[in-house]
Amino acid sequence: MEQESFNIGIIGGGPAGCACAYFVKKFYPNVKLSIIDKTPMKTILPTGGGRCNLANAEYDFKELAKNYPRGEKFLYSIFSRFSTSDTLEMFDELGIETFIQEDGRIFPKSQSSKEVYDKFINELNLSFVKETALRIEKINNSFKVVTDMNSYNFDKLVCAIGGHRGYDIIKRLGIDIIEPKPALVGLVTKEKFSSIMGLTVKNVFNYETGLAGDILFTHYGISGPLIYKISSIFARKNLPYKLTFSFIDNLENFQNILNDNPHKYIKNILSDMIPQNFASFILEKEGINPDLKSHNVDGNTRDIIINSLQNFGVNTISTKKDGETVTAGGVNLDRINPKTMESKDIKNLYFCGEVIDVDGFCGGFNLQNCWSTAFVCANYLFKE
Repeated sequence: MEQESFNIGIIGGGPAGCACAYFVKKFYPNVKLSIIDKTPMKTILPTGGGRCNLANAEYDFKELAKNYPRGEKFLYSIFSRFSTSDTLEMFDELGIETFIQEDGRIFPKSQSSKEVYDKFINELNLSFVKETALRIEKINNSFKVVTDMNSYNFDKLVCAIGGHRGYDIIKRLGIDIIEPKPALVGLVTKEKFSSIMGLTVKNVFNYETGLAGDILFTHYGISGPLIYKISSIFARKNLPYKLTFSFIDNLENFQNILNDNPHKYIKNILSDMIPQNFASFILEKEGINPDLKSHNVDGNTRDIIINSLQNFGVNTISTKKDGETVTAGGVNLDRINPKTMESKDIKNLYFCGEVIDVDGFCGGFNLQNCWSTAFVCANYLFKE
């Protein structure tokens, strides 16, 4: 069978690939475009817990870029050309109304990722080739893509394969890949927290990162917003490693509290400061009688309690995927032109989305990377 030829091929029909195709159709309506993906936009459905956290309401591009442990400076020029405001305009053009939560996260008003899925699928329906790309062959300045069913020729090729699979097909082209590591994940710990499993403690401070946030104790260790950030920052840190937390800002007046409540049980004193279950856990961990009255708390016991609350050590032994499906790693940013998203090594080969070594925190930042890099890529495909 004769191979079909296209001007532009996009491997990967996730958020980045579909956004790139959307802009290609907008900028170059007469080009012949094909998006190769057996299940296009499937990865958008679980995002934001099914509500689809589209972006974050940070409009200063340098401040926005600070939410990416890898790729901050690379993203400066990209976000300066396609910002949060541009993202909102794109969704308005697609017919998706949005709203901003108090925490700055942006969602569809429908609070349904299915709406986002449907809009992109309907917009790009005629461009999908629902097959799996198996191999890329470089032929002069063009490309041949072999799938599980056919083969196709492309003048220009965009790789938007995400951060989890497909690296082998671009590695064979000699593309430098930074080994992917899990980010935005829960942490498996040496310590066991089964007695407080499901408990969330708010406004916890971590000494190693200088960050504060909420921690969720689980059957395997620790999770929650603060832990996702820590796991992201330490995605390339060798395991095991230790983390130290403070659950109370200031305990300098702890002795005064004990003195002012001499007949109050220590478990009740602590329950006024931290969740009751966590107070019981701390006392049991340190071997302190929860029914000990304040006037019987000696200096040594007092210091043990203070230390446990302000220097709570946890030994992390591995990661456990239970948050956003994000990896740290991908195509080496040093080998990509941020002004065009074109490979510095192979002409007419482009990258966008999570396939590159960029990853952000929770809150819409990873999808913003997809929308912005897709725009820059599409905008420069036919500019010399």
